[in-house]
Amino acid sequence: MNRDLGRFVACYDVANNRRRRKIVEILDGYGARVQESVFEMLLDCKLLEAVVAAVSKVMDGKEDRITFYPVCRACEGRRIDLGLAAEKPPPGREKYIII
Repeated sequence: MNRDLGRFVACYDVANNRRRRKIVEILDGYGARVQESVFEMLLDCKLLEAVVAAVSKVMDGKEDRITFYPVCRACEGRRIDLGLAAEKPPPGREKYIII
């Protein structure tokens, strides 16, 4: 894995449906939805700054809450996926077969 890349989890609680849809579109462009209000992303510093800036422009700071959590490499290695989460690898861990 590239050392400049880091794994982040974004969780949101957005009061307005229109803003929520826009924020989902933004986050979907940077990562994978893992729960209804949770996205997992593999980002470098520039991409992290870009997604935070884009979300900040759409959200209402008085009504909405969005948190980006960094996932350290040690914690990433101790991850446990169950159910549907175990079926699809997180961003950056996909396996491709090229023929």
